[in-house]
Amino acid sequence: MENNNAALLALCEAKAKEWLSPAFDEETRKSVQQMLDSQDKSELIDAFYKDLEFGTGGLRGIMGAGTNRMNIYIVGMATQGFANYILKAFPGRRCSVVVCHDCRNNGRMYAETVANIFSANGIKAYLFESLRPTPEVSFAIRHLGCQAGVNVTASHNPREYNGYKAYWEDGAQVLAPHDKGIIDEVNKVKVNDVKFEGNSDLIEIIGGEMDWDYLMAVKEAMVDQEVILRQKDLNIVYSPMHGTGRVIVPMALRSWGFQNIHVVPEQMVIDGNFPTVVSPNPENAEAMTLGMKLGTRLDADLVIASDPDADRLAIVCRNARGEWEIINGNQTCMMFSWYIITNKKKLGQLKGNEFLVKTIVTTEVITEIAKKQGVQLRDCYTGFKWIANEIRISEGKEKYIGGGEESFGFLPYDKVRDKDSPASICLICEIAAWAKDNGMTLYDLLMDIYMQYGFSNEHTINVVKPGKSGADEIKQMMTDYRNHPPKDLGGSRIVLSKDFQKLEQTDEQGNVTRLEMPATSNVLQWFCEDGTKVSVRPSGTEPKIKFYLEIKDKMENAESYERCMSESLAKIEAIKKSLGL
Repeated sequence: MENNNAALLALCEAKAKEWLSPAFDEETRKSVQQMLDSQDKSELIDAFYKDLEFGTGGLRGIMGAGTNRMNIYIVGMATQGFANYILKAFPGRRCSVVVCHDCRNNGRMYAETVANIFSANGIKAYLFESLRPTPEVSFAIRHLGCQAGVNVTASHNPREYNGYKAYWEDGAQVLAPHDKGIIDEVNKVKVNDVKFEGNSDLIEIIGGEMDWDYLMAVKEAMVDQEVILRQKDLNIVYSPMHGTGRVIVPMALRSWGFQNIHVVPEQMVIDGNFPTVVSPNPENAEAMTLGMKLGTRLDADLVIASDPDADRLAIVCRNARGEWEIINGNQTCMMFSWYIITNKKKLGQLKGNEFLVKTIVTTEVITEIAKKQGVQLRDCYTGFKWIANEIRISEGKEKYIGGGEESFGFLPYDKVRDKDSPASICLICEIAAWAKDNGMTLYDLLMDIYMQYGFSNEHTINVVKPGKSGADEIKQMMTDYRNHPPKDLGGSRIVLSKDFQKLEQTDEQGNVTRLEMPATSNVLQWFCEDGTKVSVRPSGTEPKIKFYLEIKDKMENAESYERCMSESLAKIEAIKKSLGL
């Protein structure tokens, strides 16, 4: 073990010394020299023990000097490789890209670096004048007819992080074969290959006009303006979590007709240090505390937030006791799906060729809603690029009317190909207005959906297994589940199993049929006799394996909700024992 540690330290020191060359700026060289001189080598090892990997979605990492960090050199090599691939993919074309960033520290510097490198390679860069939401970047790529795009963002990660999302010409994050092609090109690039000196003739600053065009597109997600006009005084509290929604979201809400909008002032300040939250993640209840305090003071109908790059949203509404209740991602997706289908049908907006999309780990209540209302529902893999892929393959033939996932992301129209919180926030406010117009709250509507289509409680378990030994353990767990699958979960017999790596599903009689999916994925799913669904998926980016549990029940009335919830929690514990967790 000691020999291994010494070899690792020697490797890191050798890599670090390469960063002392004149190819790197003085501040970077100074930072690396301090790591080399320090008695404690842990920072040096962490910064250089591996190269920050350009994956299928791009880059994400802690900022700082080193090969395993986000900095202009890692961003530069990624962009040079991306540029090389674009020029190969579109030979003879005058190519262009959209470049943007969110509120994170160093975001503007990284975005300008990206624009400079693209322009130095003869690719026109449309650079946003300042921070903008992720969905607007996706919109701009399509609107301007660009071949690709880059958004500098680490979404909802902690303040130490930044990242780099790569988009293709359809406005979606890259899929095969382009993802692998870009990765191959990026891996070939060395620092000295990067063309850092930009060509100002090929950089165009964009902003206000694109905002207007995007806001006009967002209005296409509206279902019924009449209900908004009747409830224009709906009392809304909104927080952008110090990020990119601060201007666009209030503007979008006003453009839809809402007039009683309040913002959380402390969180309207653009700040990559996110001083008012532990983590700027709308999934965390703590991040909604300030919004709920303001909502209580103003007697608001609902409190809404977007994450720093404004692709995901969080919703808080009042429950039957008048207390604030956070609506989870599955419930959010469920309410969107119900409202879009029900009210578009009522208004005669459905022509019979529409479809919705959800990810395979998102609640099956949406499946019931679509089935009972006669609308096509498609399942896809986790990640919004797969929802975008369903829109792309059906463009011009069938009409996409909405899609989402359990992790608080939804897209209610097809002008954008990524999660879109400005459009989703406007639509959830329309849904709240509709509920109020019908003498209900959002919570009452949620209870009605459960009563009509069945109760469901979803629970995610993250089992972390760090290091190489952890990776081996996760691999073995998946092998064991495949070779020796459980027969029942929490006392309920498994009646259908799906293996997305083999693209096979097996019923309880042992009949095997093919799963129609666009690619394979290392995911297992089991469906039980009582409606329970369990999905198992190793994370592609972190040392953990994820278990998604969904417990079903019948709910006779709203008062049964707490009973159903209590019994589902007991069932979750029984399922964990069945899985050996």
